[in-house]
Amino acid sequence: MSHGPWAEEADELIRGFAGGMLIGTPLLYTMEVWWVGSATPPDRVLLSLAVAFVLVFGLTLVDGFRHEEEAGPVSRSEGRSGPGAALFDSVVSFGIGIVSVTAILLLIREIDGETPLLDALGKIGYEAIPFCLGVAVASSILARGRDGNGDEEDEDASPSAQRAARARHRHPTLADLGATAIGAVFFAFNIAPTDEIRLLAAAATPPSLIAAIAVSLLISYAIVFEAGFGGETKRHHQEGVLQHPATETMVAYVIALVVAAFLLWFFGNLDFGEPWSVSLERILVLGLPAAIGGAAGRLVV
Repeated sequence: MSHGPWAEEADELIRGFAGGMLIGTPLLYTMEVWWVGSATPPDRVLLSLAVAFVLVFGLTLVDGFRHEEEAGPVSRSEGRSGPGAALFDSVVSFGIGIVSVTAILLLIREIDGETPLLDALGKIGYEAIPFCLGVAVASSILARGRDGNGDEEDEDASPSAQRAARARHRHPTLADLGATAIGAVFFAFNIAPTDEIRLLAAAATPPSLIAAIAVSLLISYAIVFEAGFGGETKRHHQEGVLQHPATETMVAYVIALVVAAFLLWFFGNLDFGEPWSVSLERILVLGLPAAIGGAAGRLVV
């Protein structure tokens, strides 16, 4: 399907955001990073960001969040190449990272209108560093297949790999459900036992929880169906029960919530003797990273 130049540019920005979420999400739920960001003097925060910018620039020279063959309005294929293009894309990467981290910290209410300005800037600055690095390597986190979309089966793969690929094609729904659960466990396992979940859930409000649900669904959909990672075209046309993009995204989110509930219970952060609203708040808070992990898991199958 053909895209206009601005649609291609939007896809590239979505890809960069998705790469940042895949790399930076665990630290968004890390109390120590919040504390360090709040306690660090502004000059050290700026120095850390400057060092991170140099790293992002180096990564962008060899990779970046754009696909070289795409022809967005500011893509390298239209004459933008070399250090100048890398510098431009590095600035864009930092913009994606800082804006996205600010939005997520506001969503989980780690910063709000009452947070001192320097504390908020410190948290944003420190949390943005891994996020920006994720943006810079977005294209190689889960690369496309040989046809540019990951749609061709590797004829040189071993017979067992080919049999596994055919099995996935025959049972796409089961493969997706399993991959969603595994990815959700992978992302949420290290977050579920922490005190951050209790703190964030206690600070949550009904509007912020509704927003968390919406953001979880949107990010999950963007990672799997819009970011241009491997097999995207195939996923849009995959056959099977619940394989429509919207339906798959919603079902995958439900699975992520189930995984979140199980892990919270497993680590003692969920007590069914407490009011159900308290349990629901914690499940929804953990549901965001679990949904991102579930989306990453579906990209692998």
